[in-house]
Amino acid sequence: MKALRGLAGFIDAFRPAEGMPPQELGPFFRWCLAGAWRPLAVAGAISALAGTTEVVSALILGMVVDAAVGSGPVGFFAEQAGLLALFLLFYLVLRPLTFAASSASNSIIVGPNVMPLVLSRLHRWTLGQSVTFFDNDFAGRIAQKQMQAARAVTDTATEVINTVCFALASVIGSAIFLIAIDAWIGVALLVWLVAYLALIRFFMPKVKGNSAARAAARAMVSGQVVDTITNIKTVKLFAHAAFEDRVALRSMEVFRERSVEFGEISTWFRLSLMTLAGVLPVLLIGGTVLLWQQGGATAGDIAASGAVAMRIAQMTGWVSFTLMSIYTSVGEVEDGMRTLAQPHQLADVPGAVALPHIAGRVDYLEASFAYGRKRGGIDGVTLHIAAGEKIGIVGASGAGKSTLVALLLRLYDCEKGMVTVDGHDLRGVTQESLRRQIGMVTQETAMFNRSARDNIAYGRPDASEAEIIAAARAAEAHEFILAMEDHQGRKGYDAYLGERGVKLSGGQRQRIALARAFLKDAPILVLDEATSALDSEVEASIQEALGRVMQGKTVLAIAHRLSTIAEMDRIIVLDQGRIVEEGPHEALLAKGGLYARYWNRQSGGFIVTEEAAE
Repeated sequence: MKALRGLAGFIDAFRPAEGMPPQELGPFFRWCLAGAWRPLAVAGAISALAGTTEVVSALILGMVVDAAVGSGPVGFFAEQAGLLALFLLFYLVLRPLTFAASSASNSIIVGPNVMPLVLSRLHRWTLGQSVTFFDNDFAGRIAQKQMQAARAVTDTATEVINTVCFALASVIGSAIFLIAIDAWIGVALLVWLVAYLALIRFFMPKVKGNSAARAAARAMVSGQVVDTITNIKTVKLFAHAAFEDRVALRSMEVFRERSVEFGEISTWFRLSLMTLAGVLPVLLIGGTVLLWQQGGATAGDIAASGAVAMRIAQMTGWVSFTLMSIYTSVGEVEDGMRTLAQPHQLADVPGAVALPHIAGRVDYLEASFAYGRKRGGIDGVTLHIAAGEKIGIVGASGAGKSTLVALLLRLYDCEKGMVTVDGHDLRGVTQESLRRQIGMVTQETAMFNRSARDNIAYGRPDASEAEIIAAARAAEAHEFILAMEDHQGRKGYDAYLGERGVKLSGGQRQRIALARAFLKDAPILVLDEATSALDSEVEASIQEALGRVMQGKTVLAIAHRLSTIAEMDRIIVLDQGRIVEEGPHEALLAKGGLYARYWNRQSGGFIVTEEAAE
């Protein structure tokens, strides 16, 4: 068993790929399977060897028949002891070992390794896509495409080894054997093979095209269903179960139509195939019998030709439907490739360096970004934030607050100008090294369906248990975490939070997110409505902890609840993508401008826009 398990190491299942996935089918396959070609070739050679045993089997059968006819019933065993020994050795030892080797190469070397190899590469590439890539698609559809493409590449590789290599060796060996009997019998097989390949060539492109359409329809169903389930609370609150059902049924109907079309093609292919398969025994057996009548073939030749003909006829159906499966897989790969093999819209530039440990100075230099539109985002913003300075950012919805933060995190690149940290242009440093030095708590807190411990430790995965608990205490989360229990009976820090943290209240999710930021302890801290989901009592208890964690850090805090940023060193007021006011809270109030109007119109400490105030 250990020896067999050792075969699984012949392919490095998680070896990274080089470069981006190509957008052409052949190069895409090569990218997916790079590093595994040698083991795949060995597996194909073993499968071909197994295929030749079918021809050897027919050859030995013919030899036994001829020997039986020549020796007669009395002297057969005495005279043909050597032939019988070969017969037993082949069928009891050589043939089983060959097929076992073929099975091991496929089920141990190829099957378990190719799927994770391809999936890990596609997933790794997809993780590098910009936020816009994910904003423009269904999460479920992207996940479906990854699984679909990885499975289809794996199926294609295994079926080519299992079937194509096996069948080609069988057919080539059969042709050589039949030509040895008589050249015309071999020619008959080759003519039939040409007709068979013409049939395949006619049907397979149709199969591939329909398969791609069916795969796209299937992925759309998955995307639609996942989108509905992800937002199930909204569906129920708006009583739109029937509406979502109709939306899902429309996508399912498209998938059904594509599947019916595939079934129609399969039916016609099956009919044509079986008709052609029936022609082969007639040609080979009939031709050999005619040769036998003329003294050109023996009884053993008839038996061997019959065995070859029946085996190839049976193999025809198997091979053809495997080819249909291969072309189906190729169609699915092609469909997945169109979605996944996209260049990264926001990539590290060649030669990008890791950002060294920073003090936290941030400079926006004539920075503009409007999401590719003429309006929106920020326009020509110049802002200098000293290391350790705490900045409040205020503005009505759409003023550019989130864009300002997104450019610092390099979720987007400036369309004009630049953003620097400690003098480093963000476009010249790696994204990972930048974001490791920025902690962030957002209004829409992101939770994984993992344990409370794992969600907090996401801020610093190597943190100790004591550090995780300390961060939870600082965020006022420790007590409610200890009281948690999930549906599988896991308690406290081991309890799972549910998808997107649905088992927690908004305030609890935000406190988990705060604990994560406390644990990360990054030089720059971004707070995007960080306490918006907390009630007044909890917010008051957290403010002191928040003040501690902000000490010595550069802080950018976005808030509609102006009372939460009144103590900041400086407040930036944005309007239509530009900085219109800046200064300390008291100075801005004294100025009597836009900030003062916000402050005077706020209801319960929140900004009220002009329209809402009227």
